Amino acid sequence: MDGRDLVRSVRIFGSVRGLRAMRSAWRQRRTDAWGLRPRGPERARVPGQVEGVEPLPGGGIVRFARSELRVSVASGGTVFWGWDGAEPLPSYALAGNPPEPDPRAGLEPDKGGGWRVVSERVTVAVSRNGAVEVRTPGGVVLRRDLPPRWWEPVNGGPARWVQRSEVPADARFFGLGGRASGPRLRSGTYRLWNTDPRGSFAPGDDPLYITMPVQLVVSDAGTHLAFHDNSWDGLVTLREGEEGAGSGHDRPGASEVRVHGGPLRCWVVVGTPARVLHGWTALTGAPAQPPSWALGPQHARWGFGSEQEVRRVVAGYRERDLPLSVLHLDIDHYDRHQVFTVDKERFPDLPGLARELREEGVRLVSIVDPGVKAEPGNPVYESGAAVGPCGAFVRDGRGREVRGVVWPGECVYPDFTDPAVREWWGGLYEERLAQGFSGVWHDMNEPVSFTPFGDMTLPRSARHALEGRGGDHREAHNVYGLAMARAGYEGLRQLRPQERPFLFSRSGWAGMQRYGGTWSGDVSTGWPGLRASLSLVLGLGLCGVPYSGPDVGGFDGSPSPELFLRWFQLGAWLPLFRTHAAIDAGRREPWEFGPEVLEYARAALAERERLRPYFVTLAHLARLTGAPYARPVWWGSPEDRALRDCEDAFLLGDALLVAPVLARGTDRRAVRLPRGRWYDTATGQAYEGPGQVLLDAPMSRIPVLARAGAVIPVRGTGGAGGTGAGAAVGGAGGDGGAVELEVWAPAAGRTGGGLVVRDVGDGWARAEVERYVTRLVDGRVRVERVTSDGAAEVEKRVRVRGMGAG
Repeated sequence: MDGRDLVRSVRIFGSVRGLRAMRSAWRQRRTDAWGLRPRGPERARVPGQVEGVEPLPGGGIVRFARSELRVSVASGGTVFWGWDGAEPLPSYALAGNPPEPDPRAGLEPDKGGGWRVVSERVTVAVSRNGAVEVRTPGGVVLRRDLPPRWWEPVNGGPARWVQRSEVPADARFFGLGGRASGPRLRSGTYRLWNTDPRGSFAPGDDPLYITMPVQLVVSDAGTHLAFHDNSWDGLVTLREGEEGAGSGHDRPGASEVRVHGGPLRCWVVVGTPARVLHGWTALTGAPAQPPSWALGPQHARWGFGSEQEVRRVVAGYRERDLPLSVLHLDIDHYDRHQVFTVDKERFPDLPGLARELREEGVRLVSIVDPGVKAEPGNPVYESGAAVGPCGAFVRDGRGREVRGVVWPGECVYPDFTDPAVREWWGGLYEERLAQGFSGVWHDMNEPVSFTPFGDMTLPRSARHALEGRGGDHREAHNVYGLAMARAGYEGLRQLRPQERPFLFSRSGWAGMQRYGGTWSGDVSTGWPGLRASLSLVLGLGLCGVPYSGPDVGGFDGSPSPELFLRWFQLGAWLPLFRTHAAIDAGRREPWEFGPEVLEYARAALAERERLRPYFVTLAHLARLTGAPYARPVWWGSPEDRALRDCEDAFLLGDALLVAPVLARGTDRRAVRLPRGRWYDTATGQAYEGPGQVLLDAPMSRIPVLARAGAVIPVRGTGGAGGTGAGAAVGGAGGDGGAVELEVWAPAAGRTGGGLVVRDVGDGWARAEVERYVTRLVDGRVRVERVTSDGAAEVEKRVRVRGMGAG
């Protein structure tokens, strides 16, 4: 440690906190030096040759000279395989019991001395030396996993392993959690370790807050998702293939997963993108559906500082007729940054403020961090210490509380992998509800401990319950945020069973969608940060997390008026639409950037509110099907190779194509269209895809196109808008007034349609999915609602657009 490290620590964290962080870093090193056994000499091992099989329903066990492989195919085509006795459970990713094996499928001999499992939707072949192929019913290879290799310490301890895989030469990789350089993942190495990047980040920074061993692979042969269910630290190295490489032969794409311990087991889901995401969420759980008010515009800032400032900002929205649904309070509203407290000087009547804002249609959301100040007399610390025989907090191998440094100072960390601790922590949210908060956002839960050097988290030797199995932080780190989200979500459900909880979390892992969504974290203010914002949302959606969004305007610095507006326009079309900034960053209220930006931001807000019924529909459909709100443009046309490489536009549901402006000084931009007819929603001009068109992108708007034949639910004239202060700030909530169907004319000889789910409130009432079909009949667009009783024409509250467009 030299003087420069100390100076950097002090500059980042402040003088006292910086010195504490330095001491914490040394303490972490000493803890791991004592608590982790050196690996020492290792033995390498491969499976060897096949020696026998044990047939089981849906597959069976293939025994090799030095290992064994369990293979199982479920009725829906989902594949599981695990080495050396690895079973589907226990797992933090799975929502419940694994799917039942297909009783019609079983092990049968394959060519070359191997074995295979044949089912209706997929074939799995195991070679005589342990390679595993996943094939389509027609025999085309989607993925080939080569025989794995293990390195086992001679003196005991976890074995590290590597799994190399091949995919078709034309394949493109997506997923791996929240990656700023996506959504298409280029050749390179990606780490599997949830990480606070020590400040704001841009596309070149990796890893970030949410890493998942989830690969979504798209090729001409088909789409598949591969999930290595292992939460240990690891590396994924991807290499895109090359067609016609070397003597006209294709070089396949390749993936190499290296993990430092834990089981080697994998799930594979195959099919169309929609079928794959449906199968993935059937496995890992349906996404939690946010309450309808959480689909409206939201405003946050680290540094509101007082009730007066909160009122000033809300009044600014009201006076300018700008809708606002949610306002977020950051750590500065706490008493000395201590979780589950309130600074009574700055917020003397927080429940009263919450009631006042709610009457205006604005909900309050509170930040919640996991770090608990380790101080006698702190009620949260003392109540946690009384949980169970050993207390609620993570301990080291000697039984002492593990301490780190976060915003309140020296802190302890709840062990959310212990069910009793989750129950205790969930009960603490009663204080947040009593203060008038309607939801929470989890921060700093990678988890973070400030250090000027080394890893900004807990010692790797720190002990965790891991649902009674016991283990250390090497296994628990990546699932810490997921387990915290579970504690919060289940606590809120228990405390307010009549309402759907609103929770989103900075960190998480596979399956986190069961408990809410996420956001970008501290994305850097700049045009690269704007581009990273879209990458994160699309990549997370393909990993099963449909509700997310960026810090509009970026977390740090002061965006130019143009950059802020383009970010705001993108955010208006994403699921979580929230402005946010650091305490020392520039303002993020739309009126701070001049009258022109204010006018165009108002237009973006009005369109978001008009489309609120469509976002409600997408939220319901995400829960029912797993389909993300925001989807890559190849979603419905994965066979279109040009679309696989398109990263600057996205589909919002099935009906809309959004083309944000991601570069300075842009007033026109190229947009690549999937097949079919598309209408420019601003001009009504029709374009035929597939292909590329050049569209106007003035400062007042970004290009948005509607699919021909689409049925889009929108707010009618009785919804939000108006001049009333309450309507301007809070909107009308949910769907607002009566819902209209905006129908875009289908092309001649073609049909269209769409699904509509109407708002049934923020409880648990079952919503009805309405299905509509559109067609041209005698030059007129006919809209029919299809039910089990047949189809009936709909004539009221239908607005047809696109007729006569050339």
